[in-house]
Amino acid sequence: MTDDKDFQHQLEELISNALKEDVSDGDHSTLSIIDAGVKGKAILKIKDEGIIAGIDVAEKIFHFVEPPSVLKKIKKDGDEMHVGEIAFEVEATIHTILTCERLVLNCMQRMSGIATLTKKFTDKLKDYSTKLLDTRKTTPNFRLLEKEAVRIGGGINHRFGLYDMIMLKDNHIDFSGGIEKAIEKAWKYVREKKPGLKIEVETRSIEDVKKVMATGKINRIMLDNFSPEKIKEALKIINGKYETEASGGITLENIESYAATGVDFISSGAIIHQAKSLDLSLKAEIKQ
Repeated sequence: MTDDKDFQHQLEELISNALKEDVSDGDHSTLSIIDAGVKGKAILKIKDEGIIAGIDVAEKIFHFVEPPSVLKKIKKDGDEMHVGEIAFEVEATIHTILTCERLVLNCMQRMSGIATLTKKFTDKLKDYSTKLLDTRKTTPNFRLLEKEAVRIGGGINHRFGLYDMIMLKDNHIDFSGGIEKAIEKAWKYVREKKPGLKIEVETRSIEDVKKVMATGKINRIMLDNFSPEKIKEALKIINGKYETEASGGITLENIESYAATGVDFISSGAIIHQAKSLDLSLKAEIKQ
């Protein structure tokens, strides 16, 4: 994933844009009934089972709006969460708490759902050397936090975008006139314009794998929609020369059969796009 400095910069941009979308010229519900400067406290209540994610993001949101705000963490990102527990307490002006509420919940509910599903997948891989990767099948303008949730759940971030790795997929290969031509062009491009950029190529058959092996000049081979039996056959041909990645049709029910082949990575778009947001709520803590 991005380094921490870059992550923090992108996160600030995400928060700024999200607040502009939600608040625009003012949180009039709050402005109309709460005096400015009045302090308050709220708690993040857990209403679902799973893995909590986004607490650090919530802290960043509150600090972005009101730097002196104080968030006391009762849980940390990656912890198990259970119905009835409290994840954190926040002290800030009531204006800040109410204005940030929906953005905090939207981020945390989505992130916790992704982290929870990712953890279910990675738990299936604990007895194997195979690692779980995410994909670019993400929500536009929210990829930063969806991929962070994958990391919290125990997965590994694959490409963050089109810029950090060359991946020659079916359409690239078909448009360029074949797998060998695509590899040769990509390899030349890397040498001339982006030294060090890695090249991954998608294969759709054993014949494709043989063509890639004959051509070389790549770093990783994706075995797309291969059965476990076909992956075993392909791995014998590859013989450890390149990293290998299985993709397509892999579920919680069959992931272990793919891992048992010895493939290096399994990529899954489902851990993000099929994740269900978990139920959380931010409630005012009123002292009697």
